[in-house]
Amino acid sequence: MREVLKPVETAMPRAVPKRTHTMTTPQHPQSVRRFEPSQSTEGTSAITRAFALLSRRWNGLILMALAKGPADFAQIRERVPGISDRMLTQRLQELTAIDLIAQDVRPGLSSRTHYALSPHGKAFLVPLAVLFLWAEDHLPASGSPASNQQATRGR
Repeated sequence: MREVLKPVETAMPRAVPKRTHTMTTPQHPQSVRRFEPSQSTEGTSAITRAFALLSRRWNGLILMALAKGPADFAQIRERVPGISDRMLTQRLQELTAIDLIAQDVRPGLSSRTHYALSPHGKAFLVPLAVLFLWAEDHLPASGSPASNQQATRGR
């Protein structure tokens, strides 16, 4: 389930190397897709949509919580400390509507809805995990000495 992203140097007419990246995906390991930074300059670009999804508070944490396995509402709430019932309900509905989460209603004495990552949600974990690891390495946690230095420099 790992995407391979490696730099590729290609010559431009001015003999200045142009950096592109090639990528294979778990769904299509034989196919190669190219990413060029110029593709991400439009307001409706894929990267803009991806960051809009992640910028909504709790979305990333809910997806990471479901990466541990399917869960019902109460289990997700335990895995995502601090989220209110109302906000969790709203985010689950939104993530289900864009097919990152799948619902499974299990009948019984107390029917419960279980949530799990859909195939699209599982595929989204790859870049989410890479972003998480990058942030741990390069962005200081709030309240840390490095974070406080950055805040002081910005004044």
